[in-house]
Amino acid sequence: MENKILESKLISLQSNMMNFAMMLTSNRDDAEDLLQDTTLKVLDNAEKFAENTNFKGWVFTIMRNIFINNYRRMSRSATVIDQTEDLYQLDLAVDTAVDSPEGTYAASEITKAIEEFSDEYRIPFSMHVAGYKYEEIAEEMQLPLGTVKSRIFFARKQLQKRFADYR
Repeated sequence: MENKILESKLISLQSNMMNFAMMLTSNRDDAEDLLQDTTLKVLDNAEKFAENTNFKGWVFTIMRNIFINNYRRMSRSATVIDQTEDLYQLDLAVDTAVDSPEGTYAASEITKAIEEFSDEYRIPFSMHVAGYKYEEIAEEMQLPLGTVKSRIFFARKQLQKRFADYR
């Protein structure tokens, strides 16, 4: 894709990207940082964008991956400070479930469960998880808004039912 076209598409997505960043971070400053990191990464990797693919989905995937990587980096560096009177314990890194075998297994199980859905449920649910709004999914799939919402709701309920024992 030509750089000027890519830049104009990226500029037109800035408000959507900011909304998605706010949803991920729940903090204006962090969302602005995430937006800036994503914009830079998209511009740096413009040559990797494949024609005839969804540009918005590509950009949102980059943003989500940056957010996840930053979150993992922060959770690994978090420390527990000993508040006991004896102060015998050392400051130890917090053990997170993100990189544990159980966490990896659970994530792969959820992905596998989503892939088992029929296209009519998998596609709108995956788009919703990727950050698309209901209206955008409905337009893309040429379906009524209520149908999209009910399919996403159904997919979410199926996952909750299937993984109820993980709670």
